[in-house]
Amino acid sequence: MTASNMTLDPELRAALKKLKLGKLIDTLPERLVLAKKSKMSHEELLLLMLRDEIDRRESTATTRRARDAGLCPDMVLERWDDTAKVTFDRHVLDELVCLRFIEARRNVVILGPVGVGKTFLATALGHIACRHRFHVHFTRADDMLRRLKQSRLDNSRDAMMTELSTVDLLIIDDFALEPMDRDESRDVYQLFVERNGRVATVVTSNRDTSEWIAAFDDVLLAQSAVDRLVNNAYDLIVEGESYRPRLKPVVRRDEPPPPVPITKPDLPIGRRRKR
Repeated sequence: MTASNMTLDPELRAALKKLKLGKLIDTLPERLVLAKKSKMSHEELLLLMLRDEIDRRESTATTRRARDAGLCPDMVLERWDDTAKVTFDRHVLDELVCLRFIEARRNVVILGPVGVGKTFLATALGHIACRHRFHVHFTRADDMLRRLKQSRLDNSRDAMMTELSTVDLLIIDDFALEPMDRDESRDVYQLFVERNGRVATVVTSNRDTSEWIAAFDDVLLAQSAVDRLVNNAYDLIVEGESYRPRLKPVVRRDEPPPPVPITKPDLPIGRRRKR
């Protein structure tokens, strides 16, 4: 008997679902055939099934953490194009990929001109952190400051600042592109000070760190905030041609479009937008 024509006992299916092991139903026929061919003991088969479930749950949890973090699903290190005409210190990247900087509560500053892949590399580090059970939050600097400004109006600033200050890895993209007003400068100062030495932060910017101070409304706050972050940070300098053309979508002739347009899937109840 093959896995394709094997029928599981209805009581077994019901029991697996009751124990919240219903996903095993999809792979159990294949495992039973494998167990028979390999002459596995009952204990070996049980261990194999439990490992399948553990792997599935780990994968599901990783996907959920990456989604909640706001990470682009396509920007993973496995998809980085090594033929791109950009340069950076591979030894530094290797150190960052091992995530010791998170354990040591250090920061990362990724600098370089527009389009060289800074956001991609920062996001890829976020995905790796999610795979290893760290909680991550990705945000553009302008969006973070806008949400903090809005939080003052609905009295949620303290809660938002606590969340930003305590997440295991905070990734701030495109920092110091525009001047910040008084409140924004104080928000960044508080965030950098509260996170420094307690949790890890990754910041990407088109501007050198020496230029960040000019973006603040208050020079003293700027010097204090930037000095703390930069002197506890690994530097990853990315140079070269724009990486973005490599991300440009193309129509593949070996993948024809579906016969009918796609339909937006229903969101899970817990993620439906409240009106």
